[in-house]
Amino acid sequence: MTSSIKSGGTISSLLAVLLVLAGCSMAPTYNKPDVDAPGAYKEAAPATPQAANWKTAQPSEQIARGEWWTVFDDAALSELEQRALKANQSLKAAVARVQEARAFQQSARAGLFPTLDAGVGAQRGRPSRISEGLPDGAPLPIQNTYTAGLTASYEVDLFGRVADSVKAAGAQAQQSDALLRSVQLALQADVAQNYFSLRELDAELDVYNRTVTLREAGLKLVKRRYTEGQISELDVARAESELATARSDTMTVQRLRAASEHGLAVLLGEAPAAFSFAPHPLEAVDIRIAPGLPSSLLERRPDIAAAERRMAAANARIGVARSAFFPSLTLTGSGGFASGTAGDLFNWSSRTFLLGPLASLPLFDGGRREGQLANARAQYEEEVANYRQQVLVAFQEVEDNLSTLRILQGQVRTQSDALRASTRAAQLSRTQYTEGAVNYLDVIDAERTVLQSQRVAVQLAGAQAVATVKLIRALGGGWGDAPAATQAVPPAQVAQR
Repeated sequence: MTSSIKSGGTISSLLAVLLVLAGCSMAPTYNKPDVDAPGAYKEAAPATPQAANWKTAQPSEQIARGEWWTVFDDAALSELEQRALKANQSLKAAVARVQEARAFQQSARAGLFPTLDAGVGAQRGRPSRISEGLPDGAPLPIQNTYTAGLTASYEVDLFGRVADSVKAAGAQAQQSDALLRSVQLALQADVAQNYFSLRELDAELDVYNRTVTLREAGLKLVKRRYTEGQISELDVARAESELATARSDTMTVQRLRAASEHGLAVLLGEAPAAFSFAPHPLEAVDIRIAPGLPSSLLERRPDIAAAERRMAAANARIGVARSAFFPSLTLTGSGGFASGTAGDLFNWSSRTFLLGPLASLPLFDGGRREGQLANARAQYEEEVANYRQQVLVAFQEVEDNLSTLRILQGQVRTQSDALRASTRAAQLSRTQYTEGAVNYLDVIDAERTVLQSQRVAVQLAGAQAVATVKLIRALGGGWGDAPAATQAVPPAQVAQR
């Protein structure tokens, strides 16, 4: 009796110690790696009063982004952005990936709780005589056994394997959330860029249409002078060639516009055949965006947040790999009824139960656990390097677009001067040609220069608008006090749409 008591006390003490160890994580303490963030952007211009129309980032990735495109004050763009958020298929796929990650997280969390199963069964067989306490050769009939009951099991999380698995799954779910916001921001930026590119092509078409009209008027003038015998047929041929070239260039822009319109339709989640965008030539977009401090970019950009969450998940998986080197303890229990006949199965005298812990200690696996731990550590180092690289790329994208906008401002002014000068030169050449002071080749050269200047001016305006969108995207989107309707669409709502 004393021996039994001592044995029971030893088991109880061992279980108490193991339960105290439960939940002890083997994962390294997680800290975000340091990044070398500069104090200011090199390409940022000094603050100007116009910068007040853009709000500085608040240090929280969870703050919902507002409708940053409203800074352009363009109702058509706002309407297209809303349509894209409702129907874009890539965004819906990203929502589905978030739901997948959340389901995986729920599955991992289930390991924190016991499992309970119910079952019924029937068996027919003959046990060994030794197990029944009978001598060899004793008669032992074939028996039927019917069972019904409950089975419960629970893995005591001694060294944090389950808890670290839950942490890794949670970090993966947060990563998916950040990637969803990244896809949403990319979609918004793509719609805006495509929209401004389409309007730029409309402006080019407007230039070419006016050029065609001018070439037609010039051809009439040349033909009249040829009829009057003032010039040779050579000038007529040159005028006809310039008109045909202008018409051909117009068709080239029409072809590019059609492709751009089709691309915008796909971004909106619509078939190109069902979508059309009325011509709307682009006007100058000159908006000053205050980039804020480089350190705030780490909170603004959803792709950086996703990279950081990947690091956290990889760190937790190191703990999972480490826990495989230590013992595991599973508490099991079953209870129910067992009988030799189906009719007596649920009699009170047929009740049965079984309780007991199961402990296991890994001894030899040929180096599998060492390999898994080394793999987990290498994956973490990879994610650290990916995170730092993502931060560097983010800084580069901001600097690239800041420098682009800064240089474009001066280039637009210079091109405006070139356009005025070339327009004046063309007017003078036409006047002198009418007076017979110059030949028609001089007129053609002057008008070609005007056309080229007009095209460059339009293209610079488009580049300025697109670069502004790219800068906003590089900064992580809009921030500030946006009404509820302007905030990021929750995954459930997107899925319903």
